[in-house]
Amino acid sequence: MSLSHMENMPLSHSSPQAAQRPSWKQWLLYSAIVILLLLCSFGTLVLTSLPLKTANEPCVAKFGPLPSKWQMASPEPPCVNKVADWKLRILQNGLYLIYGQVDPNTTYKEVAPFEVRLCKNEDIIQTLTDNSKIQTIGGTYELHAGDIINLLFNSEHQVLKNSTYWGILLLAKPQFIS
Repeated sequence: MSLSHMENMPLSHSSPQAAQRPSWKQWLLYSAIVILLLLCSFGTLVLTSLPLKTANEPCVAKFGPLPSKWQMASPEPPCVNKVADWKLRILQNGLYLIYGQVDPNTTYKEVAPFEVRLCKNEDIIQTLTDNSKIQTIGGTYELHAGDIINLLFNSEHQVLKNSTYWGILLLAKPQFIS
């Protein structure tokens, strides 16, 4: 085979217009759709196999703002029991949402530094130390019967009780397969 013969050979064979391969953009689109479908299927599988049952009855307790007293929904059986101001005992195992707002008293100038603690039993699960603005407190926690949850202040005068509150809501109860 001579070099002149190779110069006349086409580098690629042309194909009819209808038989073109999809472009890289189409492959990217198709891949994204397949991945999205797989993620949705996996998410549905995970959510349907979780051993949690949403609470049938609302179980809610809220303390504050002024007048400071516990406001409690009354499901049967109850999920919490008030122990004292700013303090609750958990009566049912479950996944709970704790929520609240702390409004610092910016005129407080005593010795104790500003510190608000959300505690589970004797353990601190969240601390607020910024006394310059209103802050939210809480989160989602797995709690067990007998746990004590409370909101503690270094000094009662550090917060404005007419706009400070906290509450708890039972989201789901664990379901064990026997």
